[in-house]
Amino acid sequence: MNPATLKAPPKLPGGIPFAGHIAAFGQNPHAFMMRLRQALGDVAEFRLFHQPMVLLTGAEASEAFYRAPDEVLDQGPAYRLMTPIFGKGVVFDAPPEKRNEQLLMLMPALRDKPMRSYAGIIVEELESLLGSWGEAGELDLLAFTKALTMYTSSHCLLGPEFRFELSAEFAEIYRDLEQSLQPIAYVFPHLPLPAFRRRDRARHRLHGLVAQIMDRRARTQRPGTDMFQALMDARYADGSRLSAHEITGLLTAAIFAGHHTSAGTAAWVLIELLRHPEELERVLDEIDRLFGAEGPVTFEALRQVPRLENVIKEVLRLHPPLILLIRKVMRDFEVKDYRIAAGKFVCAAPSVTHRIPELFPDPERFDPDRYTPERAEDKNPFGWQAFGGGRHKCSGNAFALFQLKAIFCVLLRRYRFELVNPPESYRDDYRKMVVEPASPCLVRYRRREWRKTSAPLRQAVATALAGGQSVQVVVDRDLCKGHAACMAEAPEIFRVDQEGHLELLDAHPSGELLEKVRAAERYCPNRAISLKPRQEP
Repeated sequence: MNPATLKAPPKLPGGIPFAGHIAAFGQNPHAFMMRLRQALGDVAEFRLFHQPMVLLTGAEASEAFYRAPDEVLDQGPAYRLMTPIFGKGVVFDAPPEKRNEQLLMLMPALRDKPMRSYAGIIVEELESLLGSWGEAGELDLLAFTKALTMYTSSHCLLGPEFRFELSAEFAEIYRDLEQSLQPIAYVFPHLPLPAFRRRDRARHRLHGLVAQIMDRRARTQRPGTDMFQALMDARYADGSRLSAHEITGLLTAAIFAGHHTSAGTAAWVLIELLRHPEELERVLDEIDRLFGAEGPVTFEALRQVPRLENVIKEVLRLHPPLILLIRKVMRDFEVKDYRIAAGKFVCAAPSVTHRIPELFPDPERFDPDRYTPERAEDKNPFGWQAFGGGRHKCSGNAFALFQLKAIFCVLLRRYRFELVNPPESYRDDYRKMVVEPASPCLVRYRRREWRKTSAPLRQAVATALAGGQSVQVVVDRDLCKGHAACMAEAPEIFRVDQEGHLELLDAHPSGELLEKVRAAERYCPNRAISLKPRQEP
């Protein structure tokens, strides 16, 4: 585009002297940004105190935002409020090149291999919490999901020391760090406020705990396999190690990135399913077919719940936990037919872009079928942007989806739920930096009676056995992934070799062997085994 034809972004008139549009923005930032886009379009300027802000919405403007290099749009100046929490020289306080090195050091704990071990941890933590529920009751859903995601995140990512030895102390430290995230911290993060003083004491205490664990792991020479250990083993490009100060900041950043975002999303998944019982039944059918009543929740099986995954995606579209992503313009920035001058701040707004009808028809409707292969409304990565986009897309997105799927594949098998209050009363709380359902967020639960989704087939098997007819074992080779759970239950019937190939040794078991096959059918994580009446030649 000819630079001479570029325009300045249209500005929202009005505002309060010295404060700008902070009052309307602070009351409900999502509603404010929706009105701003409606009035001025995809590129629109407003003012928070003395600072000009330019809102970028829609796929084209969002793509320019997410694709811009760090030397043009920089995260660091936009998130100075996190420096007292993460530490000097860590993440947003580090130069872009060093920041990118640090963030890459988190990746080994978020890749495929370590994530395979996380399913068991998540299930263990969830079952432990459910152990105190009893047959029925009422609870604050958000308080529950916050506790659950704190336990699972600290256990998976920080390691057993934080989860089991320092659980109460770490929860207190985290609370003090978290409560310092107040709107005023964007502008004045070092005021002598009580919340900021508690934050600084908590950060100092956490640094001491991290240093102690580093020293103990080094002395005992018993390294872990968690993110903590990955950071201890990491090296900068120049060969230097991370300090205890830097590891403290990066571990804190990892928990901050995943705890509240996952807790709020988990709460909204259940709320939206209860608001839409037809979708709940479809999810239950999928989970029951895959896992049965007690089938193990494995990493491999969690890849095969497309209906649940689509529900989670639709929840993230309607309730993205981060509704505003901010960068400072370091050099004049061009987007569409506008030039945004250096020194201003630009922001992407997932919650606004997610409600553009051209990207998501009937955008206020909860519709998980948007993500089926036929419709694929998430195919534009700058339209559906719940995890951001481009070079700074959230690196924990795979872990977040994995964790949410694991939680609901256990929770929905164990209990039935209902909303305590009218469905429309459950709303997002936009007063928080990370948006989540407003509290209290009450639900009732009762233990679920197991329902057999394959009732006609099971009835046919029972009828065949009662009539003296034999049954046959059927293996769906497309579903079988070689987990060998069947061989553990019925080695006389199933054999799995080192390559994961299943051999069926007896297709027509009876008596005790038939009961073993039924156990194999029940525990197969992929539901690849079934029993049918024997077909006579």
